[in-house]
Amino acid sequence: MTELLKVVGLTREYPGVRANDDVSFSIGTGEVHALLGENGAGKSTLVKMIYGLEKPDAGFMKLRGGSYTPANPQAARAAGVAMVFQHFSLFEALNVAENVALGMENPPKMRELAASIRQVSENYGLPLDPDRIVGDLSAGERQRVEIIRCLLQDPKLLIMDEPTSVLTPQEVEILFKTLRKLQSEGTSILYISHKLEEIRALCDEATILRLGKVVGECDPKTTTARDMAEMMVGQTLHVPSRESSEAGEMLLEVKDLDFAPANPFGTRLKNVSLKLRAGEILGIGGVAGNGQDELLSVLSGEARTDKGAITFDGQDVSALGPNARRRIGLLTAPEERLGHAAAPNMSLTENAALTATIRKKLSKNNFLNWKKTESFAREVIKAFDVRTPGPASAARSLSGGNLQKFVIGREVLQDPKVFVVNQPTWGVDASAAADIRQALLDLAAGGAGVIVISQDLDELMEISDHFAALNEGTLTAPRKAKGLTVDEIGLMMGGAHDLEAAQ
Repeated sequence: MTELLKVVGLTREYPGVRANDDVSFSIGTGEVHALLGENGAGKSTLVKMIYGLEKPDAGFMKLRGGSYTPANPQAARAAGVAMVFQHFSLFEALNVAENVALGMENPPKMRELAASIRQVSENYGLPLDPDRIVGDLSAGERQRVEIIRCLLQDPKLLIMDEPTSVLTPQEVEILFKTLRKLQSEGTSILYISHKLEEIRALCDEATILRLGKVVGECDPKTTTARDMAEMMVGQTLHVPSRESSEAGEMLLEVKDLDFAPANPFGTRLKNVSLKLRAGEILGIGGVAGNGQDELLSVLSGEARTDKGAITFDGQDVSALGPNARRRIGLLTAPEERLGHAAAPNMSLTENAALTATIRKKLSKNNFLNWKKTESFAREVIKAFDVRTPGPASAARSLSGGNLQKFVIGREVLQDPKVFVVNQPTWGVDASAAADIRQALLDLAAGGAGVIVISQDLDELMEISDHFAALNEGTLTAPRKAKGLTVDEIGLMMGGAHDLEAAQ
């Protein structure tokens, strides 16, 4: 196999941390190469250097045998390197063609571009209507926009960062067909994912990073997911567990809830009802964009319901805001880490104060006790193994997975009576995901009620006592998670409401 990209001794340092330390590996032409590692292992920094977003402090790269030193992403794209990011960079009010044009240095006339989008999207099995407004697209269709934008550049190397985190199993299979077609045409793919079974199904080689260094390489097809996970973390992988127990008193009841979001591209909640008891974990599944964010916003108090009632611990809390709900023990953690769960430019100490001031008594006479707040931030960092130089670090300086651990830990250590979390392990490595799931199981074992909203069905089946599904803003009746089949889950996610409900 001809070598396409060669990385030799790349090193990149930031204040207090060496993100990449003498990293070397190579990718062959037409090879699907996995880049694996824990959160904070250095994957994002490495691909940013390959894509021209960061410059190495030491080392060099070669592309197709020649020196490769991209000064910026435009230079990388010109050299044949494209990237699909984990977080989409799309304008919801614009149509598909307009969004694609914004990512091009010299876009053609809109009519020509629309024709190209139709042709390329059909050729690669990712059909897209260039005239559709992006805000009306599903998460999977939005990812298609990002991929087609890259394919129009005819890349030699396509970098994909957590590409399946918002996709249904059916959409994953469509994406894999597309990637295999690209591979057959000679395009190389650098694939980053925490879903190790996907790595085994798709990738030819894997390079494993730990704490910024290359610690191994393997053939994913002949290496088990557990072995790869343990190579990533350098120790035996913890398997979450909880002793079975009977559910206790009713903690949360939502009855006939209706909610119309202000966002024109949001999902209306219709006649949603649920019950949650002490010691119970209720898993709520569904494809992205079916009302998950809206459900969390009304449970947190950020949005008020148009109809229906929310009762917490025997008290009607429908009219209470977020702080009042937190005070009595109803805590939430949203899906969006940066900008919603955490303020990007604020330190971890300041971010700890944002939600914990009330329950951790971090202020007196309306003045924040900085020493006490910093101590709490350190407690979260230690308890949830957050990889960071310290509590003074800005939230945006953490990797996505480490910030997620901080956000979850910040809420769990406030000892909630009810904890509602959306996508608790999104973009988190196998070891950290196991720790977060264990923390949720421990909460329930201690008598709290937990609602886990997730697109990861394996996760929900692993930790949930009962399972319900959101479809176009409607929640199915919950069923006992144990014994549910894939077909039954699929029917529930597709909106089937006539299946036997759990008693």
